[in-house]
Amino acid sequence: MLSQTTHASLLGRIAEGDQQAWKLFHERYADMIRGFARRQKLQPSDCEDVVQDVFLALTRALPKFSYDPARGKFRGYLKTLVLHEIFRKNRQNRGQIELEDLEAAIADAEVATDQVWEEEWREYHVRLAMARIEREFEARHVQAFRLHALTGRDVRYTAETVGLSTHQVYKAKSRILRRLSELIREQVDEEG
Repeated sequence: MLSQTTHASLLGRIAEGDQQAWKLFHERYADMIRGFARRQKLQPSDCEDVVQDVFLALTRALPKFSYDPARGKFRGYLKTLVLHEIFRKNRQNRGQIELEDLEAAIADAEVATDQVWEEEWREYHVRLAMARIEREFEARHVQAFRLHALTGRDVRYTAETVGLSTHQVYKAKSRILRRLSELIREQVDEEG
């Protein structure tokens, strides 16, 4: 269902107050935001606060928000919101920070956070696509893919473990990789 809703139309529905669109949006992005906050060394409860605060900020912003792909990608806008909430949470946890110290901390973290954000974004797309893979492919083939392609287990071990031939493991790996690439490409295109 997630992949059937275009990103721009989902944002438009949210702006109009559509609760189902909010639910879909939450399903899409809550884990990614939480994962990024975790990578920024926040405590689990602070990560949950960041997720809630980002959604609250979006609640306020989206009724006036007009998505314009020429101005940048939505993920850049979302990243800015998430970083703002993480820095706000850090400031709450550490007390008042001098403006110069905050600006220096943001500048120092900018390159690192860009890389971490992109990693989390890619992992988010893989998780989303793998959820579809698990619905589209036979369970043994998905298990073989996970064992052989993702964890690097030997093809013979994988074949014995899941009850397939080595040829079937290679074939499942090839088919699932191809479909995974297609799904990720569709998801990225959908975002704008």
